Amino acid sequence: MLKIERLSAGYGKVEVLHGITIAVPKGKVVTLIGSNGAGKTTTMRAVSGMIPTTAGDITLNGKRIAGLESYRIAKLGLAHSPEGRRVFATMTVHDNLLLGAFPRMTRARPRGNVASDLERAMELFPRLKERRSQLAGTLSGGEQQMLAMARATMLNPEVILLDEPSMGLAPILVDEVFKIIARLKHEGVTMLLVEQFAAAALEVADYGYVLENGRIAVEGPAQKLRNDPAVKAAYLGGVH
Repeated sequence: MLKIERLSAGYGKVEVLHGITIAVPKGKVVTLIGSNGAGKTTTMRAVSGMIPTTAGDITLNGKRIAGLESYRIAKLGLAHSPEGRRVFATMTVHDNLLLGAFPRMTRARPRGNVASDLERAMELFPRLKERRSQLAGTLSGGEQQMLAMARATMLNPEVILLDEPSMGLAPILVDEVFKIIARLKHEGVTMLLVEQFAAAALEVADYGYVLENGRIAVEGPAQKLRNDPAVKAAYLGGVH
């Protein structure tokens, strides 16, 4: 589905990623974990076309997307729920969600029924249904995160990139976000997940990669990584 091969990328002359390879199969959840500054968000930005790549390749359903502009990548079916939420603060919840479906509404990506998917998003995120006419900038941090995730689903995407969906949220909201991710997984949604709570990410994921200093240090089935002593010590608080 999504293949990242020998990818290098960064900012200006500073290279952050050094030839990483990641595969996200159809219908699976793959997580990318690592310490702050390891290159996780840079990976997501490179995949979605927010920053240029310097080497390697990225393909979505066999189509090369490396080097394409973000809006072209979205048309091909890749949705990005970015770090920091980035909702359109002066627009309503309803209009934020419709913007997620913009390529479909312009026939650039004619897939499915937008109206029915809007209702599905409201059902998946009931807090948004209650606040559909409210300005996005007046929502709580947790509600804005839900809006960012719901907006990504409105593309009816092939793959969703979820970058730090639990960042800044209270524990009860973190649990709610991961329940939604688990439900999307059950529905067959393909996801690449970057998450600061490695234990929760590995619990919901099928496969995981550990990123260290812009390189893949360890990879494997999520259950195997959860039981790896080195991964436990470094990212799971040394739990046993």
